[in-house]
Amino acid sequence: MQIDLSGRTALVTGSTQGIGHAIATGLARAGARVIVNGRDEKRVAEAVRTVRAAAGSDDVTGAVGDLATDEGTAAVLKTAPGVDILVNNLGIFGSADPLEIDDAEWRRYFEVNVLSAVRLIRAYLPGMKERGWGRVLNLASDSAVVIPAEMIHYGMTKTSLLAVSRGFAKDAAGTGVTVNSVIAGPTRTGGVEDFVRELVGDELPWDQAQHEFMVKYRPQSLIQRLIEPEEIAHLVVYLASPFASATTGGALRADGGYVDSILP
Repeated sequence: MQIDLSGRTALVTGSTQGIGHAIATGLARAGARVIVNGRDEKRVAEAVRTVRAAAGSDDVTGAVGDLATDEGTAAVLKTAPGVDILVNNLGIFGSADPLEIDDAEWRRYFEVNVLSAVRLIRAYLPGMKERGWGRVLNLASDSAVVIPAEMIHYGMTKTSLLAVSRGFAKDAAGTGVTVNSVIAGPTRTGGVEDFVRELVGDELPWDQAQHEFMVKYRPQSLIQRLIEPEEIAHLVVYLASPFASATTGGALRADGGYVDSILP
Protein backbone atom coordinates (compact mmCIF):
# COMPACT_ATOMS: atom_id res chain seq x y z
CA MET A 1 0.00 0.00 0.00
CA GLN A 2 1.56 3.26 -1.16
CA ILE A 3 0.17 6.21 0.80
CA ASP A 4 0.56 9.49 -1.03
CA LEU A 5 -0.36 12.67 0.85
CA SER A 6 1.21 15.04 -1.64
CA GLY A 7 -0.60 18.36 -1.75
CA ARG A 8 -2.01 17.95 1.78
CA THR A 9 -1.03 20.10 4.73
CA ALA A 10 -0.90 18.51 8.18
CA LEU A 11 -0.58 20.10 11.62
CA VAL A 12 0.61 17.80 14.41
CA THR A 13 0.28 19.34 17.86
CA GLY A 14 2.83 18.61 20.57
CA SER A 15 5.19 17.17 17.98
CA THR A 16 8.65 18.15 19.18
CA GLN A 17 9.17 14.69 20.69
CA GLY A 18 7.67 11.26 21.27
CA ILE A 19 4.56 10.07 19.44
CA GLY A 20 3.88 13.48 17.90
CA HIS A 21 7.38 13.64 16.43
CA ALA A 22 6.98 10.14 14.98
CA ILE A 23 3.61 11.09 13.46
CA ALA A 24 5.04 14.26 11.92
CA THR A 25 7.86 12.20 10.42
CA GLY A 26 5.47 9.58 9.06
CA LEU A 27 3.21 12.16 7.43
CA ALA A 28 6.20 13.94 5.89
CA ARG A 29 7.49 10.64 4.49
CA ALA A 30 4.07 10.16 2.87
CA GLY A 31 4.47 13.48 1.08
CA ALA A 32 2.42 15.83 3.25
CA ARG A 33 3.51 19.35 4.06
CA VAL A 34 3.93 19.06 7.82
CA ILE A 35 3.69 21.74 10.50
CA VAL A 36 5.42 20.87 13.77
CA ASN A 37 4.05 22.46 16.94
CA GLY A 38 5.42 23.12 20.39
CA ARG A 39 5.67 25.88 22.99
CA ASP A 40 9.41 26.55 22.76
CA GLU A 41 10.84 28.14 19.63
CA LYS A 42 14.22 26.39 19.88
CA ARG A 43 12.68 22.97 20.42
CA VAL A 44 10.31 23.48 17.49
CA ALA A 45 13.21 24.51 15.24
CA GLU A 46 15.19 21.43 16.27
CA ALA A 47 12.16 19.17 15.69
CA VAL A 48 11.65 20.66 12.23
CA ARG A 49 15.29 19.88 11.46
CA THR A 50 15.07 16.27 12.68
CA VAL A 51 11.76 15.57 10.91
CA ARG A 52 13.19 16.94 7.66
CA ALA A 53 16.25 14.73 8.02
CA ALA A 54 14.32 11.60 8.96
CA ALA A 55 11.66 12.04 6.28
CA GLY A 56 13.95 13.30 3.53
CA SER A 57 11.64 16.27 3.01
CA ASP A 58 12.20 20.01 3.12
CA ASP A 59 8.47 20.67 3.29
CA VAL A 60 8.38 20.81 7.08
CA THR A 61 7.81 24.01 9.04
CA GLY A 62 7.07 25.02 12.61
CA ALA A 63 4.24 26.76 14.46
CA VAL A 64 5.14 27.93 17.96
CA GLY A 65 2.33 28.34 20.49
CA ASP A 66 0.91 26.99 23.73
CA LEU A 67 -2.38 25.49 22.56
CA ALA A 68 -3.72 25.32 26.11
CA THR A 69 -4.17 29.11 25.90
CA ASP A 70 -6.20 31.37 23.63
CA GLU A 71 -3.08 33.41 22.83
CA GLY A 72 -1.03 30.38 21.87
CA THR A 73 -3.84 29.01 19.74
CA ALA A 74 -4.16 32.34 17.93
CA ALA A 75 -0.42 32.32 17.21
CA VAL A 76 -0.60 28.84 15.69
CA LEU A 77 -3.67 29.69 13.63
CA LYS A 78 -1.89 32.77 12.29
CA THR A 79 1.04 30.61 11.18
CA ALA A 80 -1.19 27.80 9.88
CA PRO A 81 -4.55 29.33 8.88
CA GLY A 82 -5.76 26.23 7.07
CA VAL A 83 -4.86 22.53 7.12
CA ASP A 84 -6.16 19.35 5.51
CA ILE A 85 -5.02 17.01 8.29
CA LEU A 86 -5.24 17.91 11.97
CA VAL A 87 -3.59 15.58 14.46
CA ASN A 88 -4.39 16.56 18.04
CA ASN A 89 -1.52 14.85 19.81
CA LEU A 90 -0.77 17.38 22.54
CA GLY A 91 -1.19 15.96 26.02
CA ILE A 92 0.18 15.81 29.53
CA PHE A 93 0.14 12.87 31.93
CA GLY A 94 1.42 11.81 35.31
CA SER A 95 0.55 9.75 38.33
CA ALA A 96 -1.10 11.15 41.46
CA ASP A 97 -3.09 10.06 44.49
CA PRO A 98 -6.64 10.54 43.17
CA LEU A 99 -7.82 12.06 46.43
CA GLU A 100 -5.01 14.61 46.36
CA ILE A 101 -5.69 16.06 42.89
CA ASP A 102 -7.05 19.56 43.40
CA ASP A 103 -9.46 21.51 41.20
CA ALA A 104 -6.69 23.47 39.50
CA GLU A 105 -4.96 20.27 38.38
CA TRP A 106 -8.21 18.80 37.04
CA ARG A 107 -8.76 22.01 35.05
CA ARG A 108 -5.16 22.02 33.77
CA TYR A 109 -5.47 18.50 32.42
CA PHE A 110 -8.79 19.31 30.74
CA GLU A 111 -7.44 22.52 29.18
CA VAL A 112 -4.34 20.87 27.73
CA ASN A 113 -5.68 17.46 26.74
CA VAL A 114 -9.23 18.27 25.64
CA LEU A 115 -9.91 21.95 25.02
CA SER A 116 -6.73 22.40 22.98
CA ALA A 117 -8.15 19.84 20.55
CA VAL A 118 -11.64 21.33 20.56
CA ARG A 119 -10.30 24.81 19.79
CA LEU A 120 -8.43 23.61 16.72
CA ILE A 121 -11.30 21.46 15.47
CA ARG A 122 -13.59 24.50 15.69
CA ALA A 123 -11.04 26.50 13.71
CA TYR A 124 -10.19 24.01 10.98
CA LEU A 125 -13.26 21.81 10.48
CA PRO A 126 -15.37 24.41 8.63
CA GLY A 127 -12.68 24.82 5.95
CA MET A 128 -12.31 21.07 5.57
CA LYS A 129 -16.06 20.67 5.12
CA GLU A 130 -16.16 23.48 2.58
CA ARG A 131 -13.34 21.88 0.55
CA GLY A 132 -14.95 18.44 0.78
CA TRP A 133 -11.93 16.67 2.25
CA GLY A 134 -10.18 16.55 5.59
CA ARG A 135 -8.91 14.39 8.40
CA VAL A 136 -9.15 15.06 12.13
CA LEU A 137 -7.32 12.60 14.38
CA ASN A 138 -7.37 12.85 18.17
CA LEU A 139 -4.75 10.90 20.10
CA ALA A 140 -6.50 9.10 22.94
CA SER A 141 -5.13 6.32 25.12
CA ASP A 142 -5.91 2.95 26.60
CA SER A 143 -6.47 5.00 29.77
CA ALA A 144 -9.64 6.31 28.14
CA VAL A 145 -11.16 2.85 28.55
CA VAL A 146 -9.10 1.20 31.29
CA ILE A 147 -8.84 4.05 33.80
CA PRO A 148 -5.68 3.65 35.94
CA ALA A 149 -6.23 4.36 39.62
CA GLU A 150 -3.08 6.47 39.67
CA MET A 151 -4.08 8.50 36.58
CA ILE A 152 -7.80 9.20 36.92
CA HIS A 153 -7.44 12.83 35.85
CA TYR A 154 -5.54 11.79 32.72
CA GLY A 155 -7.95 8.96 31.88
CA MET A 156 -10.89 11.36 32.17
CA THR A 157 -9.42 13.61 29.48
CA LYS A 158 -8.80 10.74 27.09
CA THR A 159 -12.34 9.43 27.57
CA SER A 160 -13.52 12.93 26.73
CA LEU A 161 -11.57 12.84 23.46
CA LEU A 162 -13.49 9.74 22.39
CA ALA A 163 -16.72 11.68 22.83
CA VAL A 164 -15.30 14.74 21.09
CA SER A 165 -14.25 12.61 18.11
CA ARG A 166 -17.59 10.87 17.77
CA GLY A 167 -19.54 14.10 18.10
CA PHE A 168 -17.55 16.07 15.54
CA ALA A 169 -17.67 13.09 13.15
CA LYS A 170 -21.45 13.48 13.21
CA ASP A 171 -21.10 17.20 12.55
CA ALA A 172 -18.96 16.38 9.50
CA ALA A 173 -21.31 13.67 8.19
CA GLY A 174 -21.54 13.50 4.40
CA THR A 175 -18.87 16.15 3.79
CA GLY A 176 -15.87 14.00 2.87
CA VAL A 177 -14.23 14.81 6.21
CA THR A 178 -13.49 12.04 8.69
CA VAL A 179 -12.93 12.40 12.43
CA ASN A 180 -11.44 9.57 14.45
CA SER A 181 -9.58 8.92 17.66
CA VAL A 182 -6.57 6.65 18.05
CA ILE A 183 -6.29 4.66 21.27
CA ALA A 184 -2.58 4.41 21.86
CA GLY A 185 -1.32 1.80 24.29
CA PRO A 186 1.67 2.13 26.63
CA THR A 187 4.32 3.66 24.38
CA ARG A 188 8.03 4.15 24.86
CA THR A 189 8.66 7.90 24.97
CA GLY A 190 10.88 10.03 27.15
CA GLY A 191 7.95 10.95 29.35
CA VAL A 192 6.87 7.33 29.73
CA GLU A 193 10.40 6.27 30.59
CA ASP A 194 10.36 8.86 33.37
CA PHE A 195 6.93 7.56 34.43
CA VAL A 196 8.21 3.99 34.54
CA ARG A 197 11.13 5.07 36.71
CA GLU A 198 8.76 7.00 38.95
CA LEU A 199 6.78 3.82 39.61
CA VAL A 200 9.49 1.12 39.71
CA GLY A 201 12.57 3.09 40.75
CA ASP A 202 15.99 3.82 39.25
CA GLU A 203 17.87 0.76 40.46
CA LEU A 204 17.01 -1.70 37.68
CA PRO A 205 18.47 -1.63 34.15
CA TRP A 206 15.97 -0.29 31.60
CA ASP A 207 14.94 -3.67 30.13
CA GLN A 208 14.18 -5.04 33.59
CA ALA A 209 12.45 -1.84 34.68
CA GLN A 210 10.23 -1.91 31.59
CA HIS A 211 9.38 -5.58 32.18
CA GLU A 212 8.49 -4.96 35.83
CA PHE A 213 6.33 -1.99 34.84
CA MET A 214 4.40 -4.01 32.26
CA VAL A 215 3.91 -6.99 34.58
CA LYS A 216 2.87 -4.94 37.60
CA TYR A 217 1.05 -1.95 36.12
CA ARG A 218 0.01 -2.98 32.58
CA PRO A 219 -0.41 -6.78 32.73
CA GLN A 220 -3.23 -6.77 30.15
CA SER A 221 -0.80 -6.01 27.28
CA LEU A 222 -0.75 -8.87 24.79
CA ILE A 223 2.57 -7.84 23.25
CA GLN A 224 4.08 -7.54 26.76
CA ARG A 225 6.29 -4.59 25.87
CA LEU A 226 6.06 -0.87 25.38
CA ILE A 227 4.94 0.18 21.92
CA GLU A 228 7.35 2.19 19.77
CA PRO A 229 6.13 5.66 18.70
CA GLU A 230 6.47 4.70 15.03
CA GLU A 231 3.91 1.96 15.53
CA ILE A 232 1.33 4.55 16.56
CA ALA A 233 2.37 6.77 13.67
CA HIS A 234 1.70 4.02 11.11
CA LEU A 235 -1.98 3.89 12.07
CA VAL A 236 -2.29 7.68 12.09
CA VAL A 237 -0.76 7.99 8.62
CA TYR A 238 -3.17 5.38 7.28
CA LEU A 239 -6.18 7.13 8.83
CA ALA A 240 -4.98 10.41 7.33
CA SER A 241 -4.91 8.86 3.87
CA PRO A 242 -7.57 8.44 1.18
CA PHE A 243 -7.55 4.69 1.92
CA ALA A 244 -9.39 5.38 5.20
CA SER A 245 -12.27 7.28 3.57
CA ALA A 246 -14.92 4.93 5.04
CA THR A 247 -13.55 5.10 8.59
CA THR A 248 -15.03 7.89 10.69
CA GLY A 249 -16.44 8.36 14.15
CA GLY A 250 -14.27 5.49 15.32
CA ALA A 251 -11.87 4.76 18.16
CA LEU A 252 -9.10 2.79 16.49
CA ARG A 253 -6.66 0.88 18.66
CA ALA A 254 -2.88 0.67 18.46
CA ASP A 255 -2.67 -0.59 22.01
CA GLY A 256 -0.83 -3.89 21.85
CA GLY A 257 -4.05 -5.67 22.79
CA TYR A 258 -4.11 -3.85 26.13
CA VAL A 259 -7.83 -3.06 26.14
CA ASP A 260 -9.61 -6.34 26.93
CA SER A 261 -12.48 -5.85 24.55
CA ILE A 262 -13.42 -6.79 20.99
CA LEU A 263 -14.78 -3.27 20.44
CA PRO A 264 -13.76 -0.54 19.90
